[in-house]
Amino acid sequence: MSDPAEAAAPRSTSHTRTEDALALVTGVLLISVGVAFYRAAGLLTGGTAGLAFLAHYGLQVPFGAAFFVINMPFYWLAWRRMGRAFTLKTFCAVALLSLLTSLEPHVLAFAALDPLYAAVAGGTITGTGFLVLFRHRCSLGGLGIVVLWLQERFGWRAGAVQMGVDCAIVLLALFVMPPLNVAWSVAGAVAMNLVLAINHRPGRYMGT
Repeated sequence: MSDPAEAAAPRSTSHTRTEDALALVTGVLLISVGVAFYRAAGLLTGGTAGLAFLAHYGLQVPFGAAFFVINMPFYWLAWRRMGRAFTLKTFCAVALLSLLTSLEPHVLAFAALDPLYAAVAGGTITGTGFLVLFRHRCSLGGLGIVVLWLQERFGWRAGAVQMGVDCAIVLLALFVMPPLNVAWSVAGAVAMNLVLAINHRPGRYMGT
């Protein structure tokens, strides 16, 4: 006889291409809003986006262009370890975020924005966007690729690993940003990764 609890449990089904496409746009749109919060308040986040922010603040390189270029070396790992579909979706997500962040200054502006609010709200919005992407087997390249591979290969929590590395990257900003802005940025990194640590872990909902 079959287990009644097992019979009552919903069966997982693969996401359709339309669902993946809508999730990619939704996740990237949320993350682009988080980036707008950070940029308006003079903050930054972790991962390759954080490195792009460092290039933006320290070298005056446009964020979108820096983000796209920095991610290029990571596609090889994605192709080898995560598969063709993951790599193609990730490439599209990176390209879309680069485009949106380049257009945002023309369509989105803040009259007043408290740095602490920008850090916490921006981190939460960005974390939610990453959660949408992760659940559809997509990332924004760079650290996201490594973190997802470590979770699938060794069961390490994506949010916990990313939180540690993100905070280290944010601390590098001490060379180009005031210490208080770096402190707010750390708060934003913690807020973002708490969303992932709580909601994206082995054994919970995983998109296919």
